[in-house]
Amino acid sequence: MKRLIMLGLLGLSTCKQELPPVEENPSTCPIPGNGLGSAPSTARTPVESTALTRRLLGPDEEGREPVLVRFRQHTGVQAASAPLLRQALVERMGGQVKYHWRGLSMLAARLSPLAREALAHEPEILSIEPDHPVHALGLTSPHPSGSPGEYTEGVKRVQAPEVWDANGDGLLDPGAPTGEGLKVCVIDSGIDDRHPELRGPYLPGQGLGKDFIDGDDDPKDQDENGVWGGGHGTHVAGIIAAQLGMGGWVDPTDSTLHPNGVVGVAPGVTLLVARVLDTQGNGAMSDVIEALGWCQQQGARIASLSLGSTQAGAADKDAFDAAWAAGMLSISAMGNAGNDDPDNPPPEVYPAAYASVLAVGAVDSEDQHPSFSQLGEHLSLVAPGVGVLSTTLVGDAFSEVEAEGELYSSRGLAYAGRGQYTGTLLDCGQAASASSCPETACDGFVAFVERGTLPFADKVRNVQAQGARAVIIANNDPAAAEGSFTLGNPGDWPPVVSVSQVTARALVGRLGRPVRVELKGSDYARRSGTSIAVPHVSAAAALLWSARPGLTRTQVRDFLERSAKELGPPGRDPAFGFGLVQARAALELMAKELP
Repeated sequence: MKRLIMLGLLGLSTCKQELPPVEENPSTCPIPGNGLGSAPSTARTPVESTALTRRLLGPDEEGREPVLVRFRQHTGVQAASAPLLRQALVERMGGQVKYHWRGLSMLAARLSPLAREALAHEPEILSIEPDHPVHALGLTSPHPSGSPGEYTEGVKRVQAPEVWDANGDGLLDPGAPTGEGLKVCVIDSGIDDRHPELRGPYLPGQGLGKDFIDGDDDPKDQDENGVWGGGHGTHVAGIIAAQLGMGGWVDPTDSTLHPNGVVGVAPGVTLLVARVLDTQGNGAMSDVIEALGWCQQQGARIASLSLGSTQAGAADKDAFDAAWAAGMLSISAMGNAGNDDPDNPPPEVYPAAYASVLAVGAVDSEDQHPSFSQLGEHLSLVAPGVGVLSTTLVGDAFSEVEAEGELYSSRGLAYAGRGQYTGTLLDCGQAASASSCPETACDGFVAFVERGTLPFADKVRNVQAQGARAVIIANNDPAAAEGSFTLGNPGDWPPVVSVSQVTARALVGRLGRPVRVELKGSDYARRSGTSIAVPHVSAAAALLWSARPGLTRTQVRDFLERSAKELGPPGRDPAFGFGLVQARAALELMAKELP
C-alpha cells in the first residue's frame, strides 16, 4: 500500500467539466479589450488611406491596433530569457504578437486600446507607439545585474548577498560562489516553468524534470485538466534560484515588491525538478523514493524536500541512508504541527527525523520560534519560514467581491483580467446563451452566473456579449469552497471570480444592487511553514559546495551547523537546532579550516 505524504500548504479542489455543444447566439454588445473595468475606447489612431496601410496598420475586426512596444534592456544571463518574458507579458494582456526581435528590446503586436493603456503602466515598458517601419538594432551583454531591491529579507537574513554581492551594487561579483556548477533537486509539487525568474535555472525539455504523478518528463504543477495547483514547488524553487533582473508581473500597488521581483539564495544553481505531490499537495512515499534515485542519477548533490510523513518506514529510511552514503545531502522539513504542550507532542515527521537527513525548522522575522514549527532533538538548523516572499504561479490573482461595504470570499479564475469594476449585479443563470441576462445594457453590469456543464470561457463570452464587465461564478458543489478554475487560455477577459455556495446565497440578496469585483495579482506571494525554511538551507549548502566542489556532504553539513547563528541555549536545542543558517559565516569557517 502506498503511504501518503502530507504538505502544510495545499491547493484548492478542482472538478472536471463536461463539454456540451455551445449554443450559438449573436453578440448584442461589443466585447471590450481586456476587461479592466471600463468600456473600450472608440478612439482610433489616424492612419493613411491606402489598402496596404489599412491592412497592416489599421484596427482588426476586434479593435486591436498595431503597435511597437519597447522594453527596458536586460543584460547578461537574463538577456537570453527576456524575449520570452516580453511576449508573455503582451499575450497576457490579450495582445497578438506579430514579430519578435530576439536581439532587441522590442516587439510588434496588436493591442486593444484598453490593453495598451494597461500595458503602458508596466515597469518593463519604455514606450508604446503606433506601428511603423523600423530597423532592428543589436544589444550588448555585460555582466548579470539587477537591483539590491530584489534581496528579500529572507535572502539577506541567511547572508546570501554577502557571499555573491559583497558591495551591494546589484551585480554578481566575478568569481563569487553563486551555486554555479551545482544541481539542486527540488522534490515537491512541480513548478510553473513559465515564470521568468526560473527560466535560467530550469529549462523545460532539457532532461531536468520528471513528473512522478503523471509519469512523464513535464513536472508542471498542473492536473490532467490543465488546472494549476497551489504553487508550492514554484515558491520553493524561487527561494533557491530566482534570478537577478528577471522580474515577473508585479502588482504596482504592492510596495513590498521591487519591479524586478526577487532573487534566490543561490542564483547560479541548476534546478532539477521532481514532481511527487499532486495539485492538492498529496503524494506517496514510493514516489519520493523513486524521485530520490532519479535525482542522484541526474547528478544532484542536494535534495530539497519540503514535505513529510508522520509514519516512519524501513524502505524510505534505507533510501535516504543510501543517498547519504552515495554523497547526497538530503534536506527536509520538521513539520508544521507544533504545539505548546510538552506532554502531548505531535508525531515526528519523516524523512526529517532520519539521521541521514538534515532537518530544518522555521523562525519568524524576529528570529523567534513560531508555534507551528515542530520541536525535536534531531533539528539541525532553522531558516526564515514566516511570510517569506518568493515566486508563485504566473498570473496568480487575488480577488475581492464587495457589496454595500461587506467583503465576500472569492477566488480569481486563471487567465481572468486584472482590474476592478463596480456595477449592478444581474442574475444570468448558467449563461448558456448570449441572451441569458435580464435587462442588460451595453454600458456594463456584473453578471452572476451559476456553475454548470458549459465551459467557463463560453459562459463569460456569453455574458460579455450582453454587456457584462465582470463575472461572479457560483460553485455548485455544496461541500467545496470557491474552487480552483480556469478560463483555459489567455485572452481579453474581464475580471472573473468564483464564490462558494454559501457566499452565492448571500449575493443573491444583492441582485439589482451595486457590487464591486476586483482582481489584482502578482507572480509573487508570501508563504509560511517549515517547507519554506528548507530551500534557504538547501541553497546555502549549494553556495558552500560551489565554492569548494571537493567537499563531502559531511563537511558541508558540519560547516553549516557550526557556523549557524545561535538563537537559543548554547549548542543544539529542540527549538532552533544549531541556529539560523548563515552562508557567509559558513564560507569563512571553511576558508579558515581548509585554506
